[in-house]
Amino acid sequence: MLKDRIVFVTGASSGIGAACAEAFAREGARLILAARRADRLRQFAEALKEMHGTECLVQTLDVRVQPDVERFVAGLPAEWEAIDILVNNAGLSRGLDKLHEGLLSDWEEMLDTNVKGLLYVSRAVVPGMVRRGRGHVINIGSIAGREVYPGGNVYCASKFAERALSKGMLIDLNGTGVRVTTVDPGMVETEFSLVRFHGDAARAAKVYQGVRPLSGEDVAEAVLFCAQRPEHVNIAEVVVLPRDQASATVVHRET
Repeated sequence: MLKDRIVFVTGASSGIGAACAEAFAREGARLILAARRADRLRQFAEALKEMHGTECLVQTLDVRVQPDVERFVAGLPAEWEAIDILVNNAGLSRGLDKLHEGLLSDWEEMLDTNVKGLLYVSRAVVPGMVRRGRGHVINIGSIAGREVYPGGNVYCASKFAERALSKGMLIDLNGTGVRVTTVDPGMVETEFSLVRFHGDAARAAKVYQGVRPLSGEDVAEAVLFCAQRPEHVNIAEVVVLPRDQASATVVHRET
């Protein structure tokens, strides 16, 4: 069903993005992989080629830079331009400070990546889907887009925006043949907390202490499930939590 489909994954060099890329690779998809870390991205693409025979187009890309996004998508070779599935995964969190103590640089990085980056990539890719009368946009959201938690302020705002944009796309694309999904995970052990705490590994480790969080692969399986539904079926929203997480702040931890 996904064999030879073209799947574009942003933030594909690690975490959920890399797990999604591998999940689609196993199904025989052709992959456009974009991320900021060029060396890591190339090595990952080579590994996918070796493991699954995956054909990959690799691009170093910062989704925050709109002209670069537009130039890349507009300049895709003819054999790559008919993108079937877009996985808007690129995103991050910075800091866990009270709003009145937050760093402006953290706010700007989150909003520019999580909101503007999603918009820039979608604006570049979706018109082609509409012209072809088919496609699927899968946005990686978060439980933070459904509940605000202490210190989450701007990150939560960015993910509330992602959820609103997903709903807006669903409405605007109704009747075009293009599907829209938001997949909203709870606690996932990737580089997320390490990035949030600016490289403080000890603080990041405490986030998952006493609980088994989701893995990137767990989220990727949900993404793959949505992508594999028959064309007349659209899974609009999926919330994926670890068994021991009931809400953004209610988490059972083993002592």
